[in-house]
Amino acid sequence: MNSQPHIAPAHPSWFKSSYSNGSGGECVECAWTEEGVIVRDSKQVDDTVVAIASHPWQAFVRGVDLPDHR
Repeated sequence: MNSQPHIAPAHPSWFKSSYSNGSGGECVECAWTEEGVIVRDSKQVDDTVVAIASHPWQAFVRGVDLPDHR
């Protein structure tokens, strides 16, 4: 297990979900790091950032059941 603290990049490249419609709905933003991903609330950009290592993030993404948008 890595005991090093997760360090966010100085200027992360934040992106929103492709399911975000841009009309002010609740949304999160993510940015890739060397260790995995960081996540924040898109409406509270100066608030808490959550760091998630690569393997747990990949498991989360695989487990998300997204609605079919046809």
